[in-house]
Amino acid sequence: MAVRDIVTVGHPVLRERAREVTPEELATAEVQQLIDDLIDTMHAANGAGIAANQIGVPLRITTIEVNQNPRYPYKPPIPLTVVVNPVIEFLDDELVEINEGCLSVPNLRGNVMRHVNIRVRYLDRDGVAHDAVKRGLTAGTFQHECDHLDGKLFLDRVTDPTTFTTWEQFERFHRDAFVERITEFVRRVGS
Repeated sequence: MAVRDIVTVGHPVLRERAREVTPEELATAEVQQLIDDLIDTMHAANGAGIAANQIGVPLRITTIEVNQNPRYPYKPPIPLTVVVNPVIEFLDDELVEINEGCLSVPNLRGNVMRHVNIRVRYLDRDGVAHDAVKRGLTAGTFQHECDHLDGKLFLDRVTDPTTFTTWEQFERFHRDAFVERITEFVRRVGS
């Protein structure tokens, strides 16, 4: 296991659609090591998730976990989840505005609209198929990470550029109002 370097905005791999992983490939020691490295890198950076292309590997693999994350104390817990070859389906038109940041876009945040209710189908690291409904901020986290696999960054989804802010200015001027609003949203819809 190892912590890998995270590539940042401007690196071409972040704009590529990552390729599917075959079942045979998923079972290899190399891909299993990649998954372990993703988990270690996500933990070291205090991320809620990380996609393989964020460490320069254009495969459709992402890891997601929220467990008392100091960067996102308002996010409901998400157990460690390895997501391979995900497919997202929006279950309705309900949207929520979420202030997002990204490990590949250091020190910048902005507001994006995310679907509140999604269905996600994927394989886990053992090749077991999952079909799950995700709601609220958890759904937003899955959408953010799956966007990476399609070569999209949260920057592409910000419709109002006046919401861009550095972490410092977010903490100083915007955090309290956002946390109050999003905490009420989490109470209303759950995860």
